[in-house]
Amino acid sequence: MSDPNPGTVARRGNGSRYLFLFLLGLVVGAVAIVMALRAWDARKDHFPESLMHVQGWHVRQLAKAVEQNRCAATDTLPHFKALRTTADDLERAFPGLADDQRFTQAASNLRGTLDAALASPPLNCEGVARLNKDIGAGCKACHQDFR
Repeated sequence: MSDPNPGTVARRGNGSRYLFLFLLGLVVGAVAIVMALRAWDARKDHFPESLMHVQGWHVRQLAKAVEQNRCAATDTLPHFKALRTTADDLERAFPGLADDQRFTQAASNLRGTLDAALASPPLNCEGVARLNKDIGAGCKACHQDFR
C-alpha cells in the first residue's frame, strides 16, 4: 500500500498544542495568583489577630482547667498573668479604636478584672469558672461593639 499522493504531507491538528498551552497558562496563572495573595497578606498587620488568638487560647485553657478540676493557683495563675500582660497591648493592637471611649473603658475593665484575679487568685474551680465568666464578659463587651 502506497500513498496515492506521495508529495503531500499529512497534516495533524494543533488541538493538543493549544490544550498544552492552555493548561500551562492555567498553572502559571494559579501560581501567580497565589504569589500575589501571599505578598498582599504579608503586608497586613497580623498583631491584632494574633493578640486575640493568644487571649482566646488562655481563656480556653482556664475553661479546660475547670473541666479537668485542676484549679489550683499554680495551674491558673500563669494564664491570668498572660492575659493581663496581653491586655496591656489592646490599645496598641487596635490604634484606630484607641480614641473610642467605649473601647478604652472595656479594655480598662478587663485589666481591672485581671488585676483582681492576680491580687487574689481563686482557690477553687467555682472561683475560676466565675472569673473566667467575668473575663469572657469583658471580651464580649468589646466584641459586641467593635467586631
